[in-house]
Amino acid sequence: MHTLPRLNWLLSLLLLVPLITQATEPLPSWNEGASRQAIVSFVGAVTEAGGKHYVPVPERIAVFDNDGTLWSEQPLYFEVLFSLDEVRRLAPEHPEWKTEQPFKAVLEDDSKALADSGMEGMLKIVAATHAGVSTDQFIARSRQWLASAKHPKTGKPYTEMVFQPMLELLAYLRANGFKTYIVSGGEVAFMRAFAEEVYGIPPEQVIGTTFDARFVDADGKLSILRQPKLLHNDDGPGKPVSIDSIIGRRPLLAFGNSDGDLQMLQWTKAGPGLRFAGLVHHTDAAREWAYDRDSKVGRLDKALSTANEQGWTVVDMARDWRRIYPFEQNK
Repeated sequence: MHTLPRLNWLLSLLLLVPLITQATEPLPSWNEGASRQAIVSFVGAVTEAGGKHYVPVPERIAVFDNDGTLWSEQPLYFEVLFSLDEVRRLAPEHPEWKTEQPFKAVLEDDSKALADSGMEGMLKIVAATHAGVSTDQFIARSRQWLASAKHPKTGKPYTEMVFQPMLELLAYLRANGFKTYIVSGGEVAFMRAFAEEVYGIPPEQVIGTTFDARFVDADGKLSILRQPKLLHNDDGPGKPVSIDSIIGRRPLLAFGNSDGDLQMLQWTKAGPGLRFAGLVHHTDAAREWAYDRDSKVGRLDKALSTANEQGWTVVDMARDWRRIYPFEQNK
């Protein structure tokens, strides 16, 4: 006479199995496919105790580019948009900017004149907005901007323009004993303003482009004063150099999205044993943007060819990601 309750209990348990599986399944915003399988297989191989590819926990280092890899980078790198807004905010303190390029172009919204100023002009803008203050002051300015600025296309805060599948990947790696680093061309203090809160990556694991600085003791008030002199450009070949000098271990896994990440991926794969190199390929014009070889922002050309030739994992955003942003409904 207890058959029916027992059957009901068994049926309820069977109905719960898919939900339990979904809750424990890694990378839930990734579609089943070659990219997801490559990641899961790699992590399983290097963490299997006694396996031929086993790597001790202290050597499980994973490095990630930021712009275009962990969050979006269109229509311009978000730090560039911050710098332009800072020029406008600081303009009353610099009346000379009304006639001095490239600041004049920013204040007059003259995109052609700004583009004509090239990299030299951009470096002037970055130096003017990133230096002359203490590190604490600059981080406070960055956080204030991030708390109020909105992306021009989505209207969302920039810190919500992060990729949900990559947040899951960071968490998955850390759950398997990996130490996750950002290695980016972005300025290091700007990224440290949000990386721990958004990515769970503490400031000491954020590596980026750096400006010169000096220690200042002003009547007992101590600070690190940022100087308008570029100390290290953490892009392209600068990435493996900074990995070598700051981390001191060759990564097991590296993820990027552009030619600026090529040398970091090459350096990672050149190490002994099983290693992983991945590229995020922006292919989804409907949910994000589609661009690669001809793009002026996040150009992916030589790195894409190298990845295809050497069998690296290329993540096709449109195909491989069920959801792109945390605010996007999971389909």
